[in-house]
Amino acid sequence: MGCCKGDPLEVVIRLTLFYGLRRSEVLGLRWDAIDLEERILSIVHTVVRARSTIHRKNQTKNDSSNTIFPIPDIMVEELQRWKVQQDTYRSLQPNGYLDEGYVCTYPDGRLLAVDYVSHHFAWLLEKNDMPHIRFHDLRHSSASYLKYLGFDLKDIQTWLRHGDIQTTLNLYTHLDMEAKKNIANKLNAKYRSFETPK
Repeated sequence: MGCCKGDPLEVVIRLTLFYGLRRSEVLGLRWDAIDLEERILSIVHTVVRARSTIHRKNQTKNDSSNTIFPIPDIMVEELQRWKVQQDTYRSLQPNGYLDEGYVCTYPDGRLLAVDYVSHHFAWLLEKNDMPHIRFHDLRHSSASYLKYLGFDLKDIQTWLRHGDIQTTLNLYTHLDMEAKKNIANKLNAKYRSFETPK
């Protein structure tokens, strides 16, 4: 998370990783769907790109995706910090700031472009010498953290809002295989170190 500090995608990455949001959901997040006093965040609006057209719609991928999340302290602080930053941008550009009520915006208030999120995320990883993953894989990272913290299959399905348990099960199986590959690679390295040169 430290590599994204101060980056234009910081709030996008933090929200995506914490809540396991889809790209369309994080880009569609609007301030009127966030109540910092009641500490609730509603997923009700999405932004998607179909061919060369951007669609902003008041619907999610499926019925189970339409949900309300609690906002704990760390995310309240993050959202408040970002709101102050947007207000600063707005005050510096009284005639040029485009305020459409979105959370994830450029400094001039425009909604972040769908492709920009994916391309800039890839650039950010490369800049920080991190392994390449797709932006969508942050959603899988969220599932990994939930599994690591001891949450069961049903909890993960609820948090990620999968339409059916099979989707979660497939992801769980993938996470198990990734963990096994990691173990195998470490064992491989250790056993190699035992071999004596011929």
